[in-house]
Amino acid sequence: MRGRTVAQPTLVSALWSAAAGAGWLRTAVLAVVGSLLLTVSAKVQVPFWPVPMTMQTFVVVVIGMAYGPRLGVATLTLYLAQGALGLPVFAGTPEKGIGLAYMVGPTGGYLVGYLLAVMGCGYLAERGWDRNFFTTAVAVIVGDVILFVPGVLWLGVLFGWSKPILAWGLTPFLLGELTKMALAAVVMPLAWKAARSRRG
Repeated sequence: MRGRTVAQPTLVSALWSAAAGAGWLRTAVLAVVGSLLLTVSAKVQVPFWPVPMTMQTFVVVVIGMAYGPRLGVATLTLYLAQGALGLPVFAGTPEKGIGLAYMVGPTGGYLVGYLLAVMGCGYLAERGWDRNFFTTAVAVIVGDVILFVPGVLWLGVLFGWSKPILAWGLTPFLLGELTKMALAAVVMPLAWKAARSRRG
C-alpha cells in the first residue's frame, strides 16, 4: 500500500516561513499583496495580436504555484470579495459595472476559473512541479485550461450555444495565453533557483 504524497514547500514558504504564532500575519500580508497584484494585472493592457492582453491569468497561475492551494485560495477569495463589495478590481470596472452585477455577467465564469486554477496549480506546486521548465509548463497549461473551461461554459449558458462562443471567449486569447504560460514556466524555476541561492 502506497503512502500519501508529502506536500513539498511552496516558493513562498521557502522564502518566508510561518513563525510560530504569527502565521495569520503572514497569511494576511501575502493575501493582500496577491490581491493587489491581481488588480494591477487586470488593469494593465499589453498590446498584442489578435487582441490586447492583460497579465491576469499569468498572475493567477504564478500565485497558485508560489502560494500553494490554501493561501492561493485565500488570496483569490479576498480578491473576489473586494469585487463583490463594489471595489473596481476587475478588468473593465467600473466602466462595465461593478459588484455582483458584474460578477454574474460574461466574465463570471472566468472569475470562478481563477479560483479553480489557483487550486490546481497550487496542488501541483506542492508536488514539485514548479521546479523546472518542463513540469512547470505542463502545470501552468493545466491551470490555464482549468481557468478557461468555466469561462467558456458560462458564456454558453448566458448567450446560448448557437452563438460563436469559442470565437468570443477562447480562440482570440490562445496566442496570448501561450505566451504568458511560457513566461510563467520560465519565471517559477528561476525564482526557485534564486531562493536556493539565498538560502545557500
